[in-house]
Amino acid sequence: MDYQFNIADLCFALPEVFMLSAAVVILLLDLYTSERFQNLTYYLTQITLFVTGYLAFTLIGESQVIFDGTFVLDTMGSTFKIFTMGFAMVALVYTRHYLKVHNLFKGEYFVLALLSILGMMVMISAHSLLTIYLGLEIMSLSLYTLIAIARDRATAVEAALKYFVLGAIASGLLLYGMSMIYGITGALDIAQIATFATSATLVSEQVLILNFGLVFLVIGIAFKLGAVPFHMWVPDVYQGAPTSVTMFLSTVPKIAAAAMLVRLMIDGLGAMQAYWSDLFMVLAILSIALGSLVALMQSNIKRLLAYSTISHIGFILLGFATGVIEGYGAAAFYVLAYILMSLAAFGSIIALNKQGFEAEQVSDFRGLSKHSPWFALIMLVVMLSMAGVPPFIGFFSKLFILQQVVSAGYVYLAIIAVVFAVISAYYYLQIIKTMYFDDADKEIVVSAPLDMKVVLSINGILILVIGLMPSYWMELAISLF
Repeated sequence: MDYQFNIADLCFALPEVFMLSAAVVILLLDLYTSERFQNLTYYLTQITLFVTGYLAFTLIGESQVIFDGTFVLDTMGSTFKIFTMGFAMVALVYTRHYLKVHNLFKGEYFVLALLSILGMMVMISAHSLLTIYLGLEIMSLSLYTLIAIARDRATAVEAALKYFVLGAIASGLLLYGMSMIYGITGALDIAQIATFATSATLVSEQVLILNFGLVFLVIGIAFKLGAVPFHMWVPDVYQGAPTSVTMFLSTVPKIAAAAMLVRLMIDGLGAMQAYWSDLFMVLAILSIALGSLVALMQSNIKRLLAYSTISHIGFILLGFATGVIEGYGAAAFYVLAYILMSLAAFGSIIALNKQGFEAEQVSDFRGLSKHSPWFALIMLVVMLSMAGVPPFIGFFSKLFILQQVVSAGYVYLAIIAVVFAVISAYYYLQIIKTMYFDDADKEIVVSAPLDMKVVLSINGILILVIGLMPSYWMELAISLF
């Protein structure tokens, strides 16, 4: 039966409709206004994110499948969108200082950021293979362009090309997996795929084809998350991209990638959890091990944080690999913790940027405690949290994951994860040692504007405060599933 457009469907997709409309308006305003009104683009972008977050909040509790089964509205989706807007707002506060210092403050930067977030929102609410791929491409194409925004910088253009080529390959593999799933089920709708996968009448050939498609879906998800062995792009892109783009790339899209995993694997192929769970376990351990070990050899702080990210992704995948709701909740909580910590880490790096200087080496933090004790303290909190030291949020995010892994009977995986978590503490402590015990080669000046200093301070405080009362957030995360 042909789909009949229903205007009421637009009401349930109002956050996406508003985001798209606002992006177009901001693009046109930037095109026809002079450079004197540069800040107007930034403020309108922040207002757009806030209003979109509010619209998503008003839809919490709603449960609808709209646009002929291609788009789902549920509490998990609305909650993920709210956090996406909040984290994006924080990222853009840090970004403004970086862009002004390095003469990259352009209206198209913020328009591209909004379009990438629009793609993330579509991914979060996708209820069809087609919609997932559409959202993924909207997000990816915008991110490719953002990385190359500093077109006079050879490293940025190289990073964008690497990400584009590898991203295109990963998208092709994901699409191939989707085509296999569609070919055997005859459906693009996630609910119909789930019904087919749970059928008791499946023959061995059908199960084989489903598994074949599932493998390619896992590869696509692993690439977008940056899991080993599909991590090749992560260190080079993180190092080559402008720091503000690296920060955005390493944080906000992780929510959409986690949502894509939930929609495809849990909602769609939940009946095949025994198959994809094993794949996630292998990816998780490889990511934790390689990320922790290779980070030990890094002197560039962006590459160090890239390998640190790979290690954190391993813990997130461990949570999903448990195959239980509590494990999924622990993974969602870890995503929240990781983004909070990464925003503060990259915000601290950006705070040290000034005209003609970009903080990229670990050595650039020498003597920070003597010249700026407060920002050194924030970085101390971030590094201790990433290392998994109590009472910070990083400790409890790891603890909740390990509890669920042990409860699921995978004690050996928990032991391996703990061993590499201890190893990873070394490079975080190395940064702390550099800040507090090494003498600076030159005077360190934190030239960040007041709004950035305030937001960065709140960011650091939240890492401690949420760590002091993690149970509420963990229960909230579990309730989403």
